[in-house]
Amino acid sequence: MLKAVRMTVGALLAVAGVVFTIIPGSTLLILAGLVVLSYDVPRARVWLKLVQTSMSRGAKKLDTFLLSRKLR
Repeated sequence: MLKAVRMTVGALLAVAGVVFTIIPGSTLLILAGLVVLSYDVPRARVWLKLVQTSMSRGAKKLDTFLLSRKLR
């Protein structure tokens, strides 16, 4: 029963994140959905790692850009 609830909530969060891609912050919905799904679906763990890596890389690029702007 608990597994079915986790799968349903995770799938709904991930689908909502994909549907709302035009809204800033929808990536957090996708991330939350993958976190919930990763408890039961091994493939979701792979996607979660990929999303975490890409978000980390994007944050580093943004930090570098903002720091270089600040020092001008």
